[in-house]
Amino acid sequence: MAQDNSLMDAIVSLCKRRGFAFQSSEIYGGLKGLWDYGPLGVELKRNIKEAWWRDMITTHDELEQPQGAPSAFQMVGIESSIIMHPRVWKTSGHYDLFHDSMVDCRESKKRYRYDHVKGRWVIYEGNKVFITIAGDEDDLQSALSTRALQYFGLKAKYADRLEWEGEICDLPSVKDHSQVVGPDTKELGTLTEPREFNLMFETYIGAMRDEDNKAFLRPETAQGMFVNFKNIIDSNRVKVPFGIAQQGKSFRNEITPRNFTFRSREFEQMEMEFFCHPDDSFKWYTYWRDRRFKWYTDLGIDASKLILRDHEKDELSHYSVGTADVEYAFPFCEEGEFGELEGVAHRGDFDLRSHMEGKLVREGEELVVEKDEAGNPRYPGSGKDLTFYNDETKERFVPHVIEPAAGADRTVLAFICNAYNEETITNEKGKEETRIVMKFHPRIAPYKVGVFPLLKNKPELVAKAREVCNLLRPHMAVFYDEGGAIGRRYRRQDEAGTPFGVTIDFDTLGENGEETKDTITLRDRDTMKQTRMPISELLPFLLEKIR
Repeated sequence: MAQDNSLMDAIVSLCKRRGFAFQSSEIYGGLKGLWDYGPLGVELKRNIKEAWWRDMITTHDELEQPQGAPSAFQMVGIESSIIMHPRVWKTSGHYDLFHDSMVDCRESKKRYRYDHVKGRWVIYEGNKVFITIAGDEDDLQSALSTRALQYFGLKAKYADRLEWEGEICDLPSVKDHSQVVGPDTKELGTLTEPREFNLMFETYIGAMRDEDNKAFLRPETAQGMFVNFKNIIDSNRVKVPFGIAQQGKSFRNEITPRNFTFRSREFEQMEMEFFCHPDDSFKWYTYWRDRRFKWYTDLGIDASKLILRDHEKDELSHYSVGTADVEYAFPFCEEGEFGELEGVAHRGDFDLRSHMEGKLVREGEELVVEKDEAGNPRYPGSGKDLTFYNDETKERFVPHVIEPAAGADRTVLAFICNAYNEETITNEKGKEETRIVMKFHPRIAPYKVGVFPLLKNKPELVAKAREVCNLLRPHMAVFYDEGGAIGRRYRRQDEAGTPFGVTIDFDTLGENGEETKDTITLRDRDTMKQTRMPISELLPFLLEKIR
């Protein structure tokens, strides 16, 4: 799918117009990388999270083996605190690894990750400079040529006058920044020297703002599940294999938040840590990788816009045995490119060992405790026993971990992009018009049904419509609308993604015959087909569709 900025602009506009998402603190100019969910957005996100929790957590027990799973298993949930002991992040590696080297541009006032700026030496009329671009371009040389022509003030037809030297390389390979042309500048030497930038948000616990009281907002939810592993084992009598799940907020001080809610500084994760025997770990990795991909298609994501991409060996984290990403072709992606929705990682025994022994680093094929100059663990672990003892086999072992980790906000955005449709239809007056419809799966749609009295100035119709609302509301989200022409009300609900519309008319009151009394007109959002149905059958019909 080619990059479609116009489509993305239309989606963002719809999100604001219909109340899916707003920029945080918008009346004060907003905060970059922070978003608020409006009435429709919060319902959509809640429905997605509930679908995930039901499908991945509450439908499992130790007796029934799901299709494709190596065995039966249990799943339990927790909710850990956002602020945790600082040693958690030192032991896990985040304290050291969540730093990026950044460069600032004095001219454009933009900030770039040091190793993401690429360039090449070019000479024109004896002037030699290092031309740079930021970001991932499909054709780096073409992008660099365009920048060089801009810098030297040349037209495209004079591109052959540029003399290129060396290969395309990262900015860190250039020692003298005075000869560097920044990605968005007209002058030489506007980039600063690189400096460390901490991606974790710092805070302080207690009255004193000193080093001893420093803490961090969590950059991920996973560690809360690892540090509670022993508590779960001791309190809930679960047995390996089993999983711990959590949904919650995480915070990362992203340098360049972008693409609407795709990359933001405050985000929510839907994450689980699945603990299994080392000998079975690859079977479980394959199971969860395939199952998580299928979950998106089951909820209506177009399979042609999804890929399951296995990481190459050089992409893997130092602790990872295997990782696969579920990726979606967002409109802001270039043709053939995808954005990550979820990662499924085989983490081995890295996490539990780290919290037992101390921060681990790779030495050859082994993970060993990192030592300081004195030969002691650089960041000591808890010293607690996080092994699992199998009463039946009399075996004690450190479980391996499979981690499916989905971004809730990215998932919401993917469902919004996937649902967005523009259709040309003929209205009641015979004129063509554009119909915008959000084709959400009924399980995740913000509102499940809209209820409309045909006329708002007929008390009998309004009263009957209210009765229908009261019948449905204990079971689902209902939108009541009595304003404007019925066709316009349908259109409003199409934009909101409401899958069904119920109209209360004079047939409902029995004014046109007893055979239609207490029936309603049910409209399907996607087909626009209208059918007659007894009110008594309405609730069972809708419940079957939305569950």
